[in-house]
Amino acid sequence: MDHAADALRTDLMTLTRHVLNEQSKHPEARGDLTILLNHIVLGCKFVCSAVNKAGLAHLIGLAGETNVQGEEQKKLDVLSNQVFVKALTSSGRTNVLVSEEDEEAIFVPEKLRGRYCVVFDPLDGSSNIDCGVSIGTIFGIYMLEAGKAGTVDDLLKAGTSMVAAGYCMYGSSCTLVLSTGEDVNGFTLDPSLGEFILTHPHIRIPEKGKIYSVNEGNAKNWDEPTTKFVEKAKFPEDGSSPRSLRYIGSMVADVHRTLLYGGIFMYPADKKSPNGKLRVLYEVFPMSFLVEKAGGQAFTGKQRALELVPKKIHERSPIFLGSYDDVEEVKELYKQYGA
Repeated sequence: MDHAADALRTDLMTLTRHVLNEQSKHPEARGDLTILLNHIVLGCKFVCSAVNKAGLAHLIGLAGETNVQGEEQKKLDVLSNQVFVKALTSSGRTNVLVSEEDEEAIFVPEKLRGRYCVVFDPLDGSSNIDCGVSIGTIFGIYMLEAGKAGTVDDLLKAGTSMVAAGYCMYGSSCTLVLSTGEDVNGFTLDPSLGEFILTHPHIRIPEKGKIYSVNEGNAKNWDEPTTKFVEKAKFPEDGSSPRSLRYIGSMVADVHRTLLYGGIFMYPADKKSPNGKLRVLYEVFPMSFLVEKAGGQAFTGKQRALELVPKKIHERSPIFLGSYDDVEEVKELYKQYGA
């Protein structure tokens, strides 16, 4: 028996332990962000459990309502939203919440208010629930100035002011990827322990990838730079091998693969959706934050994604994110051909 290997396996870096270690690097920290993240983790565990038994518990199927995006809500969407709103509110560390499922921002009752504002998509990719494709939760965290009562305007600012972001993917395993502003780390839920264990430390996205990810069904409506990029990906002019196309249709799963393997994820503007399709606050910003912290880039077709200042909480934007060199290529095409 390899006792040394067994000893290593027992020294597990849990997500809670990791966050506490990060907190100890900042003597002025009061532990509020740690407490908030623990409540987000609890929400992720609950949703993971619900996703795993969705078919058995009749949680698949439409709930009979339509959310603010005009998408028919699935029962799991509704449940996930309720879980995260309650988890975030009960943490005593939040002030304003914005969810994809709610038209208006949620203001936490005064006695439970804290210094953080959280934006989240409780169940991204929910149209894939019925066929078992990976889905996930995306979140971003902002901090208010001390003693300030939060308003919607505190969220309508550039993504550069975000203090933490992450996503939890519910698939063949339950994986939570998080950055609190330094590097990016991935944790996998060990069901036997009920704990997220560090499995992907210090994620760095490759500088250049061999994969592009886009919904080619929209190709006839694309602008010229996007069309040219995909054309070059399929038919390289320098004689190199063409890139592989991988598109799942669930942003969390597509971005997760891009982070680990490199390449580019694109959801460009087109004639049908001139302002893009993905929501700025709780899809574009958190994913751009993670990709940049991992050494990649995120671009809207006009500017660095995190420098965009939204005017509405459910505003949409085009997005190109992934490996540094791949996004640089897209930027060059936009300079050359314009939008």
